[in-house]
Amino acid sequence: MLAYTMVGTKDLERALQFYTPLFNAMGLDVCWQDESGVSFGDPDDVNVPQYFVGYPFDGHDATVGNGTMTAFQFTDIKEVDTLHQLALESGGSDEGAPGFRPQYGEGFYVAYVRDPDGNKLAFVVYPHRVGL
Repeated sequence: MLAYTMVGTKDLERALQFYTPLFNAMGLDVCWQDESGVSFGDPDDVNVPQYFVGYPFDGHDATVGNGTMTAFQFTDIKEVDTLHQLALESGGSDEGAPGFRPQYGEGFYVAYVRDPDGNKLAFVVYPHRVGL
């Protein structure tokens, strides 16, 4: 259903330093890049949604949405733990340490971070996919 997600940045180089190691750890690469933005995904498969980071088209400062978040799904909680730590090491900030969140369902495992511009990300394993 999704073709792509885009978030704004105020500093593309800083965004690249944050996102490149995360997407590399997910097995995804740069699909497109110019001076205004970059997209990550699978360059050989247009059916894989892409994640864009760039300067807003209208020229105004990038801002974050209240209640806006992009979630990435995995099948192993170790991947969630690794990506959370990698995000913090790459300039992100913690929004919720990796762990089970029973309020969202038994076995729901998630970690939350914000990128350097304040965009919120989640790394999640749904209950029926927990790989312990």
